[in-house]
Formats: sequence, structure tokens, C-alpha cells
Amino acid sequence: MTLAKTKSVSLLGVDGYVVDVEAAITSGVPGLHLVGLPDTALSEARDRVRAAIYNSGEDWPNRHVTVSLFPASLPKKGSFYDLAIAIALLAAAEAVPPRSCAGLVVIGELGLDGRVRAVPGVLPAVLAAANAGCRTAVVPLANRAEAALVPDVEVIGTATLRGLLAILRDEAPPVEETDAEPDPPPAAHDGLAGRVPDRRAVLDLSDVRGQAEGRRALEISAAGGHHLYFAGPPGCGKTMLAERLPTLLPQLEPDAALEVTAIHSVAGTLPPGQPLITRPPFHAPHHTASAAALAGGGSGRVLKPGAVSLAHRGILFLDEAPEFRWGALDVLRQPLEEGEVRISRAEGTACFPARFTLVLAANPCPCAAATQMDCSCAPSARRKYQSRLSGPLLDRVDLKLELAPASRAELRYDLEFAEPSEVVAERVAAARERTLKRLSDTPWRTNSEIPGPEVRRAFTPSAAAMGAVDAALQNGSLSARGLDRVLRVAWTIADLADRDEPDADDIGGALALWMGRRS
Repeated sequence: MTLAKTKSVSLLGVDGYVVDVEAAITSGVPGLHLVGLPDTALSEARDRVRAAIYNSGEDWPNRHVTVSLFPASLPKKGSFYDLAIAIALLAAAEAVPPRSCAGLVVIGELGLDGRVRAVPGVLPAVLAAANAGCRTAVVPLANRAEAALVPDVEVIGTATLRGLLAILRDEAPPVEETDAEPDPPPAAHDGLAGRVPDRRAVLDLSDVRGQAEGRRALEISAAGGHHLYFAGPPGCGKTMLAERLPTLLPQLEPDAALEVTAIHSVAGTLPPGQPLITRPPFHAPHHTASAAALAGGGSGRVLKPGAVSLAHRGILFLDEAPEFRWGALDVLRQPLEEGEVRISRAEGTACFPARFTLVLAANPCPCAAATQMDCSCAPSARRKYQSRLSGPLLDRVDLKLELAPASRAELRYDLEFAEPSEVVAERVAAARERTLKRLSDTPWRTNSEIPGPEVRRAFTPSAAAMGAVDAALQNGSLSARGLDRVLRVAWTIADLADRDEPDADDIGGALALWMGRRS
């Protein structure tokens, strides 16, 4: 018996687990047999690997070949393991030195012609391999830049099986390998793509006419990471304001950028030519999205991140929020509280990060009339429409604002007075810096991340400043959860004003924004 081994990675959500790929050639009925809980796509690897080996000029061992994926109890899915299976098999056949592939982590899908095709999830896979102590990874050439983001790992990018065999044999690469161009990464087909990035690049807050209160709420949201709800008639600027929130946010820190990139790598939504996402993502699913599309999920062993995870460390914008399906929005409640979403299936549980800023926009009624005088909806219809946003969901939203249409003077002359995003972003950055200094000895980065008990214990303003909050608690208009959110927003307002502690005006303003008011 001839035996050889290499390694690959199994992904469950964004968590990776190193898998030993062992190939043994023994006497018996010729054929390739896969063991180790493979799914249908992986079981089809035997045909892809056979054709790729033949078309790469190598001989197929006409004996009984067993390929084992260990640990056997861990689900394996997709075409992630094609290249690792081919290398282990050829090493067992002594076509390449077995020692040359024993310490490699090999990832990639094989085409029938021997081409190595890009696969999603390379970044979290290489991160998992590095955490397990592996120091050399072989990935498709198209994924090389993505894999190279992981420190202390040597990345070998290969375009063909023939080229990788030349490297393992210490030979000169074939001509087709030296001239190879990386294939584009696989595109996403989940229908959850956000707004077009190129369009967002030209957006600026100065485009919005009027809406001083809305722009102020946007600034507070950006400075503290607070959730935001805009209500108002069509054309008053709800969507314009929401789309410009990312222009006020700072660049992602290195750890956060890797985390966001890993999620989009698994989802197959990495922008072409951009292996690292450095800007906070902006995700805006259509109102026909299901609960599974928002939270994530999938059939069988294929679990994909949903909209809440694709918006991680960025913005999740739900336009026409009451139009979403009954119950779909309630799946947001857990990630809003915990910053992650857990998807359980019979094969295991996947955990996706989901710490985002939620922005909701809604019309006041189904007919979406420009003014209340033009509205043809019955009062019961208006109440039913507004009740589609449940009380528990709105209770988790920090800032609520009812917008009125901009006046004629604002539409015509406000342009020269409106602050651009660059100016507001400087104030946001300064406020975040003050927050970081105050939270320097804690694991939190923004005011919105501070847990409720810690807010009340360590960050409660003076009794003199808490008068409005005490009155609201007394008359029942403010809940315990609302108290925590009001205090967080008050600290953000104080940080924007460069104050060491919120005063009565800051807390009163935060309370008014939590309860909702008309601009």
C-alpha cells in the first residue's frame, strides 16, 4: 500500500477547520472512493480530479484508491477539496514526492482541463489554517491576493495543476503557468447585493437640501454607531440621508477589515480587484427579502451569511421597512442585541458576526401621499401599516425622527450652506476619538457597544442631568432598554460637543430622539 497526505480546510460559516486529506492506493477493484462525510458536489470530485490529472499529462493509477477526509464526522461540502485530493493521490502514486505536500494546506477547484478555479471563502480558510499552525497555503491564482492578507503564511498561487506539480517537483513552471492570468473570483448569485459601490463614491451629504434635524441625527448615528429610523412622506430625503451615512464613517481598522472581508469572501461578494474591504459596507436588501435572506441560512450543509452579516461593521439600510414580509424584520432583534447571528442545522451551527448600524425608512401610510391632506387611507389602515414595525424592534432603535418635506427656499438655496460629508466626518472622527479614550480599558469601541448594565453602573450622568429621564421612567413612557439607549446617545452627543459628561440638554435631546419627534 502507498499512502500520502496533505491538508485542506472545511468551512462552517466563517469558522474554518483543518482537514487531513489522505490518499491510499491498494489492491482491489480500480476506482476512486471518497470517505469522510462528503456532500454531492464533493462526491463528484472523483470525475473532475480524474479528468484534470489526465489532461495535465499525468497517469491515473489503475488501482483501488481511497481518499479519506479527516475528521470524518465533520461535514465537507463543495469543490473546495479538488486540488488537495489530486495532490494527495499523485503523491500516493509517487508522481510527486510525498514529503513535498505533507505540510501544505491546499485549496482550489479543478476544471476538467486541469485549470485551478477560484473558490469563495479562501480568506477565512487560510486564517483557520494559520491559527492551526500551518505556514504554507496553496490557493488558486485568482485568490492569491486575498490569501496574502493573512500574516506569517507563505501563499503559493497556481493557475493549473500542471504548474503546481512543477513547483512540488522543483521544476521550471510550464509555459502556460507563467503566462496565466488570474480568473475573476466567482460572482455571488444570492440576490442580496447592496448598492453599487461606484455610485456611492460620488455621494455627499451636501446633496441633501434642508433636513437639518435629519443631518444632525445622521451625524450622531455615525459618531456612536446608533440605529436610526426615518419616517416621512415620499421625497422628503429619507433614502438620500441613509445612503450618505457611509460617507461620514472612518475607514475600518485592520482587524475589522479582515473580519468583514472574510464574511464577503464566504458569500462570494468580494468586489473585483479588491481583496481587502477597507470601507464600512452598505447593504440595502429589497423589501421582498425573506427572513432567511436577512439572517442567513441555506439548505443542507451550505450555510451563507445573510444581509445582517454582509452589513457587519457597516450599514444595513431597509428602505420601505413596513413593506417587508410579516415577521421578517423580527429576525433582526437577536443580532441587534448580541452582534451575531447563529444558524442551526442538523449538521452543525454556524455563527456569523452581525454588528451593524440599522437604518430604517418608512412612509406614514400605504398610499404614500405627499401630504396628510392628500392621504386616502383610513385611520385603521394607517395604524395597521405602521404596526408592521413591531414595538420590540423599534424599542431597539436609538434615534427616531419624522421628516417633513423640505421647503421651497431650502430646495433652491440650501446648497451653499449645507455642510459636505468631509466636514461632518471630521467631527465624527473627533467624537469617536474621545469615545475611544474613555473606553480605552474596555473591549468596546463605540458608545452603542457598551452593555446596558455597564452604562448604568459606570457611565450614569449626574442626578441633576437625569431629570427628564426620571420623569419619563415615572410616567412609563421610557422602558429599561430605552433608558440604556438614551444614555448611550447622550454620551455620543456630549462627545460631539467635546464635553466630559452629558448635561441635561444632552440627555433631553437623546430622550426626544429616542421617543421620536417631527423635524
